[in-house]
Amino acid sequence: MLKKFYPDRYVSSTYRIDFQKLYNEGLRGIIFDIDNTLVEHGKEADARAIKLFRYLKDIGFKCCLISNNRPARVNMFNRQIGVFTLPNAKKPSQKGYLKAMDLMQTNLDNTIFIGDQLFTDIWGAKRVGMRNILVRPIDKHEEIQIILKRRLEWMVLKKYMKEKFKEKNH
Repeated sequence: MLKKFYPDRYVSSTYRIDFQKLYNEGLRGIIFDIDNTLVEHGKEADARAIKLFRYLKDIGFKCCLISNNRPARVNMFNRQIGVFTLPNAKKPSQKGYLKAMDLMQTNLDNTIFIGDQLFTDIWGAKRVGMRNILVRPIDKHEEIQIILKRRLEWMVLKKYMKEKFKEKNH
């Protein structure tokens, strides 16, 4: 039952992912969540995010930002990034992920999603059959509704990590 929420991979930060390796494996499109995945909640693109997207473009990736936030928030972040965007995505609805692939002209075989929340980001990607990576949230200070959701996520992640540990040691 809980496995439908398990990420394909769980890493400490978006900025620790080996994107060249993903490209070498045949991936060509990356869909990103913004808040707590790339920057702290509500922040503009910082130097690290700008550098990452330059690098991804240089490698040959197409990228799309999908967010449940309003267009003003998404556009503020994307101003210095310059990739496809999809605000009001209503994650975990499948529509946003499918629309993002359509914008990038990619498909499930060559697209991956990266986000920080299990019950919206990762579950949405899994619902469409998309590869995904869960990252630890950047900011520890979140709104109360997110804090409650994070506690539930932690219970699922704890079970996920326990199962991964068992697999690794067998």
